[in-house]
Amino acid sequence: MTLGILSDTHAYVHPGLHEELAGCDLLLHAGDIGNVAVLDELQQIAPVKAVWGNIDGFDVRRLVPETQDLELEGVRFWMTHIGGRPGRWAKSIGPALRARRPDVFICGHSHILRIERVPSLGRMLYLNPGACGRQGFHQVKTCVRVRVEAGRLFDAAVIELT
Repeated sequence: MTLGILSDTHAYVHPGLHEELAGCDLLLHAGDIGNVAVLDELQQIAPVKAVWGNIDGFDVRRLVPETQDLELEGVRFWMTHIGGRPGRWAKSIGPALRARRPDVFICGHSHILRIERVPSLGRMLYLNPGACGRQGFHQVKTCVRVRVEAGRLFDAAVIELT
């Protein structure tokens, strides 16, 4: 199974996403979607599982939850929008991670691409795909593509959208 992981579109679908995420089996959107039209357009690429972010209005929040717990190909994912980062978790995220023990924690919000192992949480993988929208301080729009198979992640690729 191939996943496309993105965040912080802020009501904009970069045209390059169609090509870069073509062939993905599922897209995971870590919030700040912007509007329902973004979800509709992303569904043209692949099915979408998403969470709402702090800029998302009721139109988006009525369609997607605040958090997603998913098990895909034997890998447990937990996704929310505001998560902080290892060593500086957002309020209540550290205890929630210790209780849930996901294999992969996905969040957005910071617009900063960051992927790292967290040994203190059983080698959990922390994944923030950065931002692929136009709003924010980021200078490079990014998302991530990864293959999941038999309980492991393979072929992870950071995609820079120009």
